[in-house]
Amino acid sequence: MTAIAGLRADIERIYHAALEAVNGRTAVARALREGVVPEGPFYVVAVGKAATAMAHGLADERGGDVMDALVVTRAGYEDPQLGERLPGRTITAPHPIPDGRSLEAGEALVRFIEQAPADGRFVFLVSGGASSLVERLAPGMDAAALARLNRWLLASGLDIGRMNRLRKAFSTIKGGRLAQWLAGRRADVLLISDVPGDAPAMIGSGLLFADDAPPLTDAELAALPEGLVPAPPPPTMAAPSVSGHVVASNAAAVEAAAERARSLGFAVTCPGRFLDGEARTLGASLAETLIDAPDYLHVWGGEPTVTLPEHPGRGGRMQALALAAAQRLAGRPAVLLAAGTDGADGPGEDAGALVDGHTLYRGHRTGLDDEYTLDAADSGRFLAASGDLLRTGGTGTNVMDLVIGYHGSKGTG
Repeated sequence: MTAIAGLRADIERIYHAALEAVNGRTAVARALREGVVPEGPFYVVAVGKAATAMAHGLADERGGDVMDALVVTRAGYEDPQLGERLPGRTITAPHPIPDGRSLEAGEALVRFIEQAPADGRFVFLVSGGASSLVERLAPGMDAAALARLNRWLLASGLDIGRMNRLRKAFSTIKGGRLAQWLAGRRADVLLISDVPGDAPAMIGSGLLFADDAPPLTDAELAALPEGLVPAPPPPTMAAPSVSGHVVASNAAAVEAAAERARSLGFAVTCPGRFLDGEARTLGASLAETLIDAPDYLHVWGGEPTVTLPEHPGRGGRMQALALAAAQRLAGRPAVLLAAGTDGADGPGEDAGALVDGHTLYRGHRTGLDDEYTLDAADSGRFLAASGDLLRTGGTGTNVMDLVIGYHGSKGTG
């Protein structure tokens, strides 16, 4: 095995150690052992890309207390064995672009809560992806309008906080509005955070947690696609009996990656910089950081953005970041992994990419141009040709993105 091949293998091991540390099954089971949910029977709602794993964690510790369960997750992330462990059903819906299945899931969610007894108690398991997976719209909005809104948002370059603020404005269940159907019943909410700051009102667009964001202005509405109808203000209601507990976060994943790297003999630095802004620019900047600090393994977390052309190609923000970094690292003893923690970078099935100093050479041999594919938001095509795409399948978590990089003596020889 060459030095670069060994370095690539080590960095992939570090990435998987981070995923294991924030896996939904592990995180929920740990929180339940710590007593965050009182004893006694309850009804379960699990929503998000980590919903299945989180539900398994609940079944591990408190399965006998579950009266009924509704699980809503991304298509392909379901597990038929969950039905053997918990009563209830699983619904799948698309991500990142919602459609009619998302609306059906939203109606099923409301019915599930309504049909529970007046003295029923709920445990919600919420993770990123809920914004796309469940929705209930104001009259006058339909699935086509919802899809137009989300395509616009994904191409806009807006960060997750600003995107979720806009999503809430058109929803009758987000921004805390779902709490009206609890009708005063208690809900304990266990959350895996995919937002900076880990605010419950931002995770999954805040199904049960309101924020103090003002209504959209006329100027904001005018900038959006046509045919969108904002939801009416939520009804005035007594403060719901809802408590939130964040059980996994990006910071925990970064810490776990650093710990695993040290166990493999790396000198490690976690700069503490939250990665945001344009992915392509960040990739070049992070590569320069690696070059300027040789022989240190760097671990970053965050969620960059991309501004997409009208007809984007293959790949998401992490693939764009990785290819931009590969441009600066060409010919150097360096490896950089950039990947989502949920197993999906953009609309495809690739989690991200693992590039090195020979990535550009391998891609160029197939006749592709790195600069052109970056301009066309088609980084995935170049990285597929260079053999650098990373595919994990569903990971059971979603705590934004990780970037792990190294440049130095371990990549030589």
